[in-house]
Amino acid sequence: MSEGVGELLAIAEELYAVPLGEFTVTRDARVRELKGTPLAAAVKALRKPSAAAWVVDLLVRRESDQVTQMIAVGAALRQAQEGMDAGALRELTKQRRQLTGALTARARALSGQAGLKVTAAVADQVEETLTAAMIDPDAARAVASGLLVTPLRATGVGAVDAGAAVAAPEALGFTVTPVEAPAVTLRVVPDPDADRRALEAAQAALAEAAAGLDEAVQEEERAAAEVARLEAASLQVQAELDELRRRLAELEESAQEIDDDLAEAEDDRAAAQADVEAATRARDQAAAAEARLRH
Repeated sequence: MSEGVGELLAIAEELYAVPLGEFTVTRDARVRELKGTPLAAAVKALRKPSAAAWVVDLLVRRESDQVTQMIAVGAALRQAQEGMDAGALRELTKQRRQLTGALTARARALSGQAGLKVTAAVADQVEETLTAAMIDPDAARAVASGLLVTPLRATGVGAVDAGAAVAAPEALGFTVTPVEAPAVTLRVVPDPDADRRALEAAQAALAEAAAGLDEAVQEEERAAAEVARLEAASLQVQAELDELRRRLAELEESAQEIDDDLAEAEDDRAAAQADVEAATRARDQAAAAEARLRH
């Protein structure tokens, strides 16, 4: 890696760690500091990450061990799924969904602590990006960089354009430095109404926790219903695939029989053509003899 690229990635690592709402201001301030240097234009070109990409970058910084483990599990699953039957593949897919779902929940919690509320739509993009990192090795490198600017999506068919999803193509292969969550410093201030305030705070926290529990239960029920729907759809699609395979086998057998009959018919036609040619020659010879006798 050249010195210029190394400096650019180091600056990018700092920029993509700041709160999402402060990215543009912080980046432009760095550009002013670098005015007149070759790096100024490159830093100015660094794109503001989408909400989902910023959440994934935060997860990679704060939970690097879990993300590394997820990527390793993805690589192992890619190797293991070769030659597996449909049932085993469904089980692997279920395990992969459970892992990415757990990491998505952790990413939402970290984002909330950092001041960014993650919507359901953004959470879906985060989970799709983590799933892509388990399916596609290039997507895994993009996620591990911690310099993601757009979410990723992979289906297992076709390559993922991971280079376009990171701050710079050189970020593929870069690994962000893990960081610990900022420590919380508590300062005790004498308060004559401390007990009352503590009770009010506890009551407010209890109400908020109860509301959060209700929301979480509703989300779990929605997710369970979606899982049940998709599992049923998967079984239906598998049944249809099995029927198509059976029908394809029948058609291939019919095609072979038709090919055999066609070859036999072509042989019969060739023999008939030979008979026609022989009969034609015999007729022509008889006609010539008859003509000679008349004269």
